[in-house]
Amino acid sequence: MKISAANNGGLTFHARVHFGRGGSGRMKLDPGPLPQVPAAPRGRVPRISKLMALAIHFDDLLRRGEVKDYADLARLGHVTRVRVTQVMNLLMLAPDIQEALLFLPAVEAGRDPVKEWQVRPIAAEPLWAEQRRAWRRTLRDAAGS
Repeated sequence: MKISAANNGGLTFHARVHFGRGGSGRMKLDPGPLPQVPAAPRGRVPRISKLMALAIHFDDLLRRGEVKDYADLARLGHVTRVRVTQVMNLLMLAPDIQEALLFLPAVEAGRDPVKEWQVRPIAAEPLWAEQRRAWRRTLRDAAGS
């Protein structure tokens, strides 16, 4: 199947059509097998996962020189520099915690089990071993609620 725009502003639709023989020898349209559409994923991505991905993206923009500093990021995102700093502080987390945040299970109902305010003090801890202990406690608390 191919769709293209015609010069007159309209659309032209190209598709393969298969005909078969129906009852009494008449030609009939044979639609063929229907394409398999994957099921829509259930739930939604947790907010902290989105923020972690955003921090990684912002870091990439800074490294490539597409933005100069946090102030540029704040202007582009229509947020304060303080908010950009809060998001970027997620990069201070141990790599395995960052990965865990990115791959938290989808939230199917209710509130996110892990909230940003719970992760901020973990990111402020300079020792990764302590971060990991605090992260395990946070996960235990989230599972208990």
